[in-house]
Amino acid sequence: FANPTLMAYAGMNWVKFQHKWGTGDSPDAVAGRIQQAHANGFKVLLSIPGADHSSINYTAYVNFLAGVAALGPDAIEIWNEMNIDREWPSGQIDPVAYTNNMLKPAYQAIKAANPNVMVISGAPAPTGFFGGCGGGGCDDALYISGMASAGAANYMDCIGIHYNEGIVPPSQQSGDPRSEHYTRYFWGMVNAYYNAFGGSRQLCFTELGYLSGQDYGGLPAGFAWAGNTTISQHAAWLAEATSLAANSGKTRLLIVFNVDFVTFNSDPQAGFAMIRKDGSCPACETLRQVMNP
Repeated sequence: FANPTLMAYAGMNWVKFQHKWGTGDSPDAVAGRIQQAHANGFKVLLSIPGADHSSINYTAYVNFLAGVAALGPDAIEIWNEMNIDREWPSGQIDPVAYTNNMLKPAYQAIKAANPNVMVISGAPAPTGFFGGCGGGGCDDALYISGMASAGAANYMDCIGIHYNEGIVPPSQQSGDPRSEHYTRYFWGMVNAYYNAFGGSRQLCFTELGYLSGQDYGGLPAGFAWAGNTTISQHAAWLAEATSLAANSGKTRLLIVFNVDFVTFNSDPQAGFAMIRKDGSCPACETLRQVMNP
């Protein structure tokens, strides 16, 4: 949490940390992060997926979340991108199983420990790769619909959502050069998730980001789709997406991915960062304008 002053300048009042849980973990592992966020005047979201996703001890995970909730975070995200086998046991991907075996008991345990903690469902990975939904992987709109059908609205305060593949302004709803798939568009994602639950729950963007490699001399092959996005566009689109979300009536929380990551390799996280390679932060200025008009 290196830049709280700059974040506050940009109008931010939440910080997200991700903790990759293991069966031997004590809730004390995240106590310092909660205290640090609150000491700097921020609310804190803890995203808690598993370090080992080959199998999941649901009871141990839920007990850990109850212990974390007792420490007083403001929100907890229940796992992360559980619709793909990089984050969930291969062959076992199933929105009904996630809802019944993880989300429901986690919600009940968290609320019993601390009813003031906001429970956010794990955000699926935005994807149309699978062309359906099965044990090996599930397109996110189908996964969200499956959760809704399983009664997930009863066990969360907010729908977790990620949006990180935009290469057009967030107001634009057609014309992406890759395809017209809904995940390409800010409104495509918002409407797919919000409508799946019939408007009964608002959205919590636990990651929203735009990628630019302009200051890094380009992007790795797997991310070439964002090769034409400039730093100026990155800053403008983050602010526009924030403004649209705030005024939509459909969004409760938006976490920018990310503020200050520095890793830039086959996974170019620094290309999403608000603080750029030279230390400047164009997005801090654009966000400040929409957060403090």
